Amino acid sequence: MRVVVTGAAGFIGSNLVRGLNEHGIDDVIAVDDMTDGPKYRNLLGAQISDYFDKRDFYARFARGEFGKVHAVLHQGACSDTMEHDGRFMLDNNYRCSKDLLDACQAQGTRLLYASSAATYGASSTFREEPQFERPLNIYGYSKLLFDNVVRRMLPGAASQVAGFRYFNVYGPREQHKGRMASVAFHHQSQLRETGKVRLFGEYGGYAPGQQARDFVFVDDVVAVNLWFLEHPDRSGIFNLGSGRAQPFNDIALAVVNAARERAGDAPLTLVEMVRQGVIEYIDFPDALVGKYQCFTEADLATLRAAGCAHAFADVATGVRRYAQWLAAQPAV
Repeated sequence: MRVVVTGAAGFIGSNLVRGLNEHGIDDVIAVDDMTDGPKYRNLLGAQISDYFDKRDFYARFARGEFGKVHAVLHQGACSDTMEHDGRFMLDNNYRCSKDLLDACQAQGTRLLYASSAATYGASSTFREEPQFERPLNIYGYSKLLFDNVVRRMLPGAASQVAGFRYFNVYGPREQHKGRMASVAFHHQSQLRETGKVRLFGEYGGYAPGQQARDFVFVDDVVAVNLWFLEHPDRSGIFNLGSGRAQPFNDIALAVVNAARERAGDAPLTLVEMVRQGVIEYIDFPDALVGKYQCFTEADLATLRAAGCAHAFADVATGVRRYAQWLAAQPAV
């Protein structure tokens, strides 16, 4: 099987490449923009059959230059929710995806692509239906615009098209994302550098650190993508989260206690961490007022109805595994 992964040197893309390899698929064409050179480290040890810069790939793929491609796992996008250049965002996230979709349909190639929970924005219900889609930024709108194209074409689709609305993904190989890396990554960096973890204080009717998100471990994201790869008759738009909202306090608790476990120390409760100053609450930033999702929780009914019964890790389990991976990485 020949598979293309766009955004292959990125966070989710590089984990997907490894997941494909573990399933015996090594004819993987990797596509990315390697202007940020150190991203190459995410592909070290992975088996790929070729690499193309994104500026070359899409037109060549549309011309059929790569022979029979069975599936494209499209992760390439601008994921910066603070990017305000709408033209740039729509070119990268909408037009590029639309052209890729057209090429895939013309060639009978399956398309599994990354959407986002940012499509829900200000909604309090996270179900894959238009009445609940209220993006708060141009990033969320760019993803929703493409989802709507997919909705219109699905009844006549020539091959599988499945979009995944990723919730708050965390895990290995996200270090290059900078400020857009997960809370779990930033908490571990803060703990290592300062000995404490910082969380937002009271905001939106939530007590300090109690704003809650659906945090999903990247291994679970890979597992669901691979399940759909093995089920080519399943198409649609699907939430991809754990199905449970957990407060940011849970992330901090898991990060600190994972570090204490490695040091041979007993775990602490949240109250003990706050009292000892290991967790510190800071004022909610003005720049995020009115633009921040205080609560997300994936409704998994559509995913389950498709037959995917994957069991997702909770924060305590996933963060512990992530912390172990980070601790094992060589200093660079």
